[in-house]
Amino acid sequence: MQPLNVLMVGTGEYTTGFVGSGASGSDKKVGVVGLTLFDLRRRGKVGKLGMVGVNGTKYPAIREHLHQNITLAYNNLDTAFESYPADDTKDPDAYKGAIDALSPGDAITIFTPDTTHYPIALYAIERGIHVMITKPAVKLLEHHLALLEAAEKHGVYVYIEHHKRFDPAYWDAKARALKLGDFNYFYSYMSQPKFQLETFKAWAGIDSDISYYLNSHHVDICDSMVSQLGYVPVKVSASASKGVAVSMGCHESTEDTISLLVHWAKKDDPSKQATGVYTASWTAPHKAGVHSNQYFHYLAKDGEITINQAKRGYDVAEDAAGQLVWYNPFYMRYAPDEDGNFNGQSGYGYVSFEKFVDGCRSVNARDLKPADLDAKGLPTLRNTIATTAILEAGRRSIDENREVRIECKDGAWKLI
Repeated sequence: MQPLNVLMVGTGEYTTGFVGSGASGSDKKVGVVGLTLFDLRRRGKVGKLGMVGVNGTKYPAIREHLHQNITLAYNNLDTAFESYPADDTKDPDAYKGAIDALSPGDAITIFTPDTTHYPIALYAIERGIHVMITKPAVKLLEHHLALLEAAEKHGVYVYIEHHKRFDPAYWDAKARALKLGDFNYFYSYMSQPKFQLETFKAWAGIDSDISYYLNSHHVDICDSMVSQLGYVPVKVSASASKGVAVSMGCHESTEDTISLLVHWAKKDDPSKQATGVYTASWTAPHKAGVHSNQYFHYLAKDGEITINQAKRGYDVAEDAAGQLVWYNPFYMRYAPDEDGNFNGQSGYGYVSFEKFVDGCRSVNARDLKPADLDAKGLPTLRNTIATTAILEAGRRSIDENREVRIECKDGAWKLI
């Protein structure tokens, strides 16, 4: 199969690890998207690489950051890419020219503020370009369904980067959950320390919220489990707290913590119901000891599963940190191998990208159709409709102070 040409849309922390003043202080100081695609290019799965943002004046600093933290760290790993717009230009529509320079069958990755996902993805899909979108896919169910219709019309593969599906513990938990009988209860919690709000201050509470940002992980994990058991979400009520983010200079509408209460029912037997509670916060303590606290509890007819993915039995005490720290090398393993090469191919953050690249190449080679990839249970656009429906219903529940119903009949979804 031919290598896949990829355009990276977005130049921020997740793509490059660069946040304006230098390397991010989070666990993604060298990024995920760029590093992974540079290595996939080294392995022959990816061909030409490009990057597009709004502010071209950042590129000299980004290139130097990538050179210092990737090229020199991993045996001269090539970090070259074509960039849009020019280094002396700012252009909010630069993505259009960059996508126009691609050919049908090429791909883009979208790691930009949530409100931009829909127009960028649609522009690419209509030109025959495969698309990866960071979670959440989009904020509105109607946009999700419109992208799905366009993707099927143009025969392209659209994949949502729900990397938690490939976390080894979560993967194993899903397989076990399917053997435990009827779904009963799910509770999840995910948080990040409040210093992360400095990175997100430009859009937090304006373009999106903490539920879209973090609850999206566990809503998707739960749906990927229970949808195979025949369960669909039927109504959502949500609540939120405020104060900390606003006091740190975020927009006055920014919530600190959001909880979603979701009622699920079995399609072929509505008398069988279950409850899901999904809580997310970006105001955890500065010294929480972990960048992302994350755990869930799943209860079913014949058993239960509890996972804590922040504290995996790997504890580090460092004088510089002044505390006990829990790292997560299972996500992205940044430590090089014995020869100095990047060695993170088994990290579930990396695996998620590789599965997208492999899927695109298979479609281009006509070995598979996008529908075949849907059937594999991957986090495709079709397989993540319920997640978008739940997240939008939660937002509307808070804004409208009411319970929001989700209706799915004969494959048609809507919020009521």
